[in-house]
Amino acid sequence: MSSDNGPAEGGAQDAPPEQLALIRETVRRTKTPRAKPRTWRGAALAGELPVARVLVDKGVLHLDRYFDYAVPEELDAEAQPGVRVRVRFGAGRHRVRDGRREGGGLIDGFLIERRAESDYAGPLAALAQVVSPERILDEELLGLARAVADRYAGSLADVLQLAVPPRNARAEKRPSPDPLPPPPVPEAGSWARYEAGEAFVAALASGSAPRAVWNALPGPGWSEELARAVAATLASGRGALVVLPDGRAVARVDAALTELLGEGRHAVLTADAGPEKRYAQWLAVRRGAVRAVVGTRAAMFAPVRDLGLVALWDDGDDSHSEPHAPQPHAREVLLLRAAQDRCAFLLGGWSCTVEAAQLVETGWARPLVAAREQVRAAAPLVRTVGDGDLARDEAARAARLPTLAWQAVREGLRHGPVLVQVPRRGYVPRMACAACRTPARCRHCSGPLEGQESGSALRCGWCGREEGGWHCPECGAHRLRAQVVGARRTAEELGRAFPAVPVRTSGREHVLDTVARAPALVVSTPGAEPVAEGGYAAALLLDGWAMLGRPDLRAGEDALRRWLAAAALVRPQSAGGTVVAVAEPTLRPVQALVRWDPVGHAVRELAERAELGFPPVSRMAAVSGPPEAVAGFLDAVELPPEAELLGPVPLPVTAPGRPRRAGAPPPGEHWERALIRVPPGRGAALAGALKTAQAARTARGSEAGVWVRIDPPDIG
Repeated sequence: MSSDNGPAEGGAQDAPPEQLALIRETVRRTKTPRAKPRTWRGAALAGELPVARVLVDKGVLHLDRYFDYAVPEELDAEAQPGVRVRVRFGAGRHRVRDGRREGGGLIDGFLIERRAESDYAGPLAALAQVVSPERILDEELLGLARAVADRYAGSLADVLQLAVPPRNARAEKRPSPDPLPPPPVPEAGSWARYEAGEAFVAALASGSAPRAVWNALPGPGWSEELARAVAATLASGRGALVVLPDGRAVARVDAALTELLGEGRHAVLTADAGPEKRYAQWLAVRRGAVRAVVGTRAAMFAPVRDLGLVALWDDGDDSHSEPHAPQPHAREVLLLRAAQDRCAFLLGGWSCTVEAAQLVETGWARPLVAAREQVRAAAPLVRTVGDGDLARDEAARAARLPTLAWQAVREGLRHGPVLVQVPRRGYVPRMACAACRTPARCRHCSGPLEGQESGSALRCGWCGREEGGWHCPECGAHRLRAQVVGARRTAEELGRAFPAVPVRTSGREHVLDTVARAPALVVSTPGAEPVAEGGYAAALLLDGWAMLGRPDLRAGEDALRRWLAAAALVRPQSAGGTVVAVAEPTLRPVQALVRWDPVGHAVRELAERAELGFPPVSRMAAVSGPPEAVAGFLDAVELPPEAELLGPVPLPVTAPGRPRRAGAPPPGEHWERALIRVPPGRGAALAGALKTAQAARTARGSEAGVWVRIDPPDIG
């Protein structure tokens, strides 16, 4: 009687089928030593370092750790640290069916390291696929991403989604250009206008790592000055990274760098670029073919080799705050990079934030400013119109512009274009009481009442009901005035007043980049002001009280920043440049505008915040969500002993149809927010405690979500 098993199983031919199967399995296990680690599929493993430690692409806090997988023999060569992989992950990874483990769904991940052994005692699932042999994640970028995740109480996977652009196969197959040799050391150029400007550029060229907060002079010279700082860093054989708030600013620095150094010296990284172009540029930087990067916040994690300089322009701009989890700010990311890479740091702008002033106050950075005579020579003349002036001005009562503003417009149009900055876009104005300026609210839902383009009755901006016989609940008056008139409405009024002059608008729907020297009225919302060839002859800054009256800790700082950004585009006073600000002249931000002294304003703001314990002197976190969820979270979190809990307090209800800000309740839902404050040096402990509590909550599968944000920007 023959047997397929042969004589090796001698004596087993007469055994029952069940016993025979057991004998066969015993012999197989005895003859074939089990690999360490073993896989549940029994695949042949890599001969050396058969364990891959993988970060799965799941931005969930309780999964913010590495998972071990076995490396199959056929993937041994490609499965190197830093490559993208696909693995089985999920409930299926632990499920047993018919006596055999089954794999879960495939998910993307990064291979972090190869190891000889695993800490996991059971069998390991094998890597399913190496997506690409391109090693895109090195220790430097991984360390930065981990530092950002820890600072903002977020997950490493979420940070890497921001840091590494999506793969594009065509871009990956395209070879990167050969790196160019370092350029010659550039001249200081217009950096000579600043007291320590030439020394700063010389330090960059020599390979040093100076750290400076730069208060730029008004005018278009800032982009050329940034380009020279980058060129000096490249001349030292190191790389440079410049982060700017928007694509228009990127285009200006891009043009300045190209003119100074030629093509091929730098890469441009913006979120607006197509996936293939963006990934190709990113790979050129990662491979070391390009040593300089200019971009928006999408570039703040750019893997520049031998980083020698990180620079940020206008750190007070909202665009530098990432809206996706864990919502890092570009300034803080570049500060971490400067510390991690021990490189130079440059924070510049026409204005000065409180955070920038703190860097100088603590001695971490040095001020880079011009002498007062240089400031006066470059700045326009600034004049103000306050409430008292408006009350005495017949023209201001009949129309929205006071006499001084009309005169500035007429005189400016004789010599070139005139800029008009309006706090909001569109046409429909929000209404308020003409006597006491109490906002006009709907009697049904308390929504804001808005004037209509047709001139008909008022209408609620939330529920849409029309309002007939309105009267002020505070003073009983019946007359209304526009709180803030939109850009289109302002353009319409100015067009009627100056019928022979072209009127152009720039805002969210259509942003102009430049305007010609010819006379024109340019109506713009803050941040969308186009650059005029040769500078604007004059500028009007309307409705200043609307920006200053926001219930926000940064209202004054932000208003001054927006005013300075517009006024910096105006010709110097020696060339006839004039700015008229419709705002109360006794207020501190208005006084800083008149004196062109943003640094002094920031220093005084910093002193007040230190006295009151407000950020950035303290560190703060916001916890918001449904009341029961917030209460449960606060009961569970183990806060540092120094932590101070403020609240919780109710949040305003989001109206249906209105855009929802991050951390705001869904339309119609009632949420609460608690603020947690800790003294300097305890921010890491606070972030760690919040992250631990949030991870425990997500692991339990809590249905009601709690939103946690470190350094919330909208503290009232």
